[in-house]
Amino acid sequence: MLDKQNKIQDREKAVLVGLIYKEQTEIHVKEYLAELEFLAETAGAVTVKTYVQKLPKPDSKTFVGKGKLEEIKEYVKAKGVTLVIFDDELTGSQIGNITDEVGVKVIDRSDLILDIFASRAKTAQAKVQVELAQYQYILPRLKGMWKHLERQGGGIGSRGPGETEIETDRRIVKDKIALLRKRLAEIDKQAMTQRKERGEYIRVALVGYTNVGKSTLMNALSKAEVFAENKLFATLDTTTRKVVFEHSPFLLSDTVGFIRKLPHHLVESFKSTLDEVREADCLLHVVDISHHGYEDQMGVVNKTLQEIGAFDKPMLTIFNKMDLYEKEVFDPWLDEEVKKDLIAQLEGRWQHLTNNSAIFVSATERRNMDILRATILSKVKQLYEERYPYLTKFY
Repeated sequence: MLDKQNKIQDREKAVLVGLIYKEQTEIHVKEYLAELEFLAETAGAVTVKTYVQKLPKPDSKTFVGKGKLEEIKEYVKAKGVTLVIFDDELTGSQIGNITDEVGVKVIDRSDLILDIFASRAKTAQAKVQVELAQYQYILPRLKGMWKHLERQGGGIGSRGPGETEIETDRRIVKDKIALLRKRLAEIDKQAMTQRKERGEYIRVALVGYTNVGKSTLMNALSKAEVFAENKLFATLDTTTRKVVFEHSPFLLSDTVGFIRKLPHHLVESFKSTLDEVREADCLLHVVDISHHGYEDQMGVVNKTLQEIGAFDKPMLTIFNKMDLYEKEVFDPWLDEEVKKDLIAQLEGRWQHLTNNSAIFVSATERRNMDILRATILSKVKQLYEERYPYLTKFY
């Protein structure tokens, strides 16, 4: 117990900041900040306070108003907070101005996600992809961050860097981006060759919001040991396994999870990983139905699939974590027949919305996994029949 308390004390204390403006309602911002807290926890920080302000638009200098920033500053000093995280993207000058005011490290949601990706990257491809995204994030913020460093300077030997130093750094970053893009292109070429060598197998890809249980499902369906953890972005690298259901082989891939406000640079640099989704014959859209905002999460995934040109593929929607859903939604004293009726209504609604392409499972409890396997097998056979109508070796 003491060890656990010490570990919590060793973690960075973070304050989260969200803004209600434009289309972002108070309900939306609260959901975003709850997710931001989970992101902070995944990165190793503990959230001690959350601030929300309503403004017509973000302040160009400090994002939030002067009064709110002063309030944050006082709390940071009083409670020994070491990190302030904003839910929206900040410019370099905003980061510099806010840091000057509060006196501790300031980052935004994109920087936090990049930090998590950096800690999770294991393969050479993932490391290059994350590093490229980090440099692309830094480049437009260099000038503002240099201004911040210049203001901190003072006295002989500590004067801030001038334009020459900024331009030098900008050139270094641009050269680094070009080098990483070249290296990534070489890795992409190798990955494309590997995909071509997989030959005539039907390819099925697991997609979904982060932390919905894709890796757990991958393990259950393929008996592969894929890393699964109750944290965001447990999987960065695409894992592909050959699976055989009733003599019908196919390739099953587990892909990186999507998230709202995913930094554009990450989507761009992870293009080769997302190619696995783009080139799949069938998508298994995994949904955490126990999450109160699961429909919004589905919207984020569908929007991302549209952006990468993969939304029109044959898709099976898998509503996972039914065991947790029942614990969250149903009171313990509720009659079993009533429970069955409510679940039947839920299933009926989504069968209608997905054109009878929905299945409700619990990967951890192996609930309805036989039905899921049979449905996947049926889709795989159908795809083989369409692609190779004169061959019977696959079906």
